[in-house]
Amino acid sequence: MHPPRQSAWLRAGFYLLSLAALLVLAPFSKAQGLTSSDLSRFRFVGDAVLSPDGQRMAYTVILYDRPGRPAPQLWIMDLATQKPIPIGGEKDVAGNPRWSPDGKWLVFQGRVGEKHGLLLARPDGSEITTLVEKIEGTNSPLPGGGQDVTWSPDGQQIAFISSTPDERAAEASGDPMVISRYLYKPDAGEGLTRFNDNQRLHIFAVDLATKQVRQLTQGIYDEHSIDWSPDGKEILFASNREPNQDEFFNYDIFALQVADKSIRRLTATEYNEYEPLWSPDGKHIVYRGTKRGLTDRETTMEDTHVWMMNADGSDRREIGAVIDNRQGAPKWAPDGSAVYFTVQERGSNHLVRLPIRGGAPEYVVKDTGGVGGFSVGKDGTLAYTFTSPRDMAQLYVKTGSAAARKLTDLNREVLDGKQIAEVQSFTFVSNDNKFDVEAFLTKPAGMTATSKHPLIVNIHGGPHGQNGPGFNFKNQVYAAHGWATLNVNFRGSTGYGQKFADAVFGDQNGDEGQDVLYGVSAAVRRYLWIDRERMGIEGVSYGGQLTDWLITQTNEFKAAIPIAGIANLVSYNYMTYYNQYEEMEFGQFLHQGNLMDVAWERSALKHVAAAHTPTMLMHGENDNDVPIAEAEQFFIALKDVGTEALFVRYPREGHGIRETKHVIDSTDRSIAWYEKHFPKPGTEGVTNVEP
Repeated sequence: MHPPRQSAWLRAGFYLLSLAALLVLAPFSKAQGLTSSDLSRFRFVGDAVLSPDGQRMAYTVILYDRPGRPAPQLWIMDLATQKPIPIGGEKDVAGNPRWSPDGKWLVFQGRVGEKHGLLLARPDGSEITTLVEKIEGTNSPLPGGGQDVTWSPDGQQIAFISSTPDERAAEASGDPMVISRYLYKPDAGEGLTRFNDNQRLHIFAVDLATKQVRQLTQGIYDEHSIDWSPDGKEILFASNREPNQDEFFNYDIFALQVADKSIRRLTATEYNEYEPLWSPDGKHIVYRGTKRGLTDRETTMEDTHVWMMNADGSDRREIGAVIDNRQGAPKWAPDGSAVYFTVQERGSNHLVRLPIRGGAPEYVVKDTGGVGGFSVGKDGTLAYTFTSPRDMAQLYVKTGSAAARKLTDLNREVLDGKQIAEVQSFTFVSNDNKFDVEAFLTKPAGMTATSKHPLIVNIHGGPHGQNGPGFNFKNQVYAAHGWATLNVNFRGSTGYGQKFADAVFGDQNGDEGQDVLYGVSAAVRRYLWIDRERMGIEGVSYGGQLTDWLITQTNEFKAAIPIAGIANLVSYNYMTYYNQYEEMEFGQFLHQGNLMDVAWERSALKHVAAAHTPTMLMHGENDNDVPIAEAEQFFIALKDVGTEALFVRYPREGHGIRETKHVIDSTDRSIAWYEKHFPKPGTEGVTNVEP
């Protein structure tokens, strides 16, 4: 969700009128850039896992060239020769690699030829065998999960996560369906059904020699995020053991005794602990956590930080507090003296090394862009994936203070000869003078000294997320089309400290929406090549919500494309799968006090009579995060008002659009929608003088 902001353009006089008249007559130079169909040729690196001796790398390559959603292929690279070896063939799907402690085996999940399930292979890709043929998952909303495969320290067993049905599985899939769970819908990305499968995640172990499988946990709770202790006796896991676990999201950390299956509890808090890992000597546990009394399943206003405690659960301390920004899951340095984790900062995602005994954090990777997966070898070698401003995530390796080496260049052919647009950041003062807000402007390709270009405002979701300078495929397609894209990191965004993330509290569709409009106002006045008569607005999720809202507050945009947006905060609250969201964002339930009235007042649907911007709504047919009813309501309301509206529904999609052909289709439709409603260059007058 995004709070609105009144459109406030500074007054335009005869100077701007005359300048605009000159600029619209000057054509821009068409440069060869990316097209929507190029997406099917792109690839990027997902996982990156170093072998224990640091000589090999297991990594996944995500491909867009197949039916349905992007899928991973597994590769192993010898770092000395940089020769990659595929695990399986072109049509196989595999991922989640984990090396054995001695580096002689690699376990992974997927399908290779006729083999599928939990598989084992040699470092050269040979001797692929099936350990467990069938591993079951769940569509239940369980965010923030850590490892679901872990080796015993002696390399003789592998623990893994699979699921079994709970006592309500049958009744929730019958005819009629009988629903008793509060959390009866599946997670946001599932996209195929509208109901929780009522499967419960549990811990299993398989013996490599006999392939015998033992179930180690059972019951009505989910266990996940596992890590085997260095002494081989226990397995860490995270689980929500609340008596009302559907209503109150709260992971705690536990340790399972492998021998007798007994469980000891390590944390008992009202806040969340995620992704626990043993230290190399087994004396400490590091994890990512929060400390507020309410954490939402789908998004959290509070920045997660890195925490550490003793192996018995004592002496918990927030070691990540030295950095006031959102932190990712930590990993231990091989000698146990420090932990590594990512940090969101001003649109980028950096990699930090933090000594556990005190001392300043060291930024190991602070390039402009985003670090994704990473792995640290015993000799300190660092492997990581990185999204630069010019490409999707590629694989890098870094040793000591030497410069990083790029190991993959998967998109060399598709990018060859293509112009990649520059991304420039700027800051502006917010409407209430409380914040310096940052925005990122992707400039259009083919600019000349006198050319004039449309602007698309693309709003991120969350609201607790961030845009940045990293490669954005749709922005680059727009740039190749001669259009600029503006991404505003409005208040509530991450990467700017806790105070900034909290600034949206109780104020959805309020001042954060003003941040977006003030960003537009600053952009058109600093970059005079922007054609204020040809501006569009779009966004996904909270970005879709803000798009809905802002077209009820201003007419400065010629066309709008809300994707998976919320139009009615009241109906959404009772239809989404994560029902603590508004409680977290407003501090109470909607039925308490006058919050129901406030939520309705801040809903775009209430103000739809003021919406006159031609709007194309896009939505996944099985979106359980923002149910498609939100788009259905707003579409009919726009029609009733007499505003031009089009509704595009994508089958097999959950929250957002993921299938490659759907992404290409939505990009093409977006361009066509804007072109239909933008005045032709040189024919428009200057009418847009919004403040």
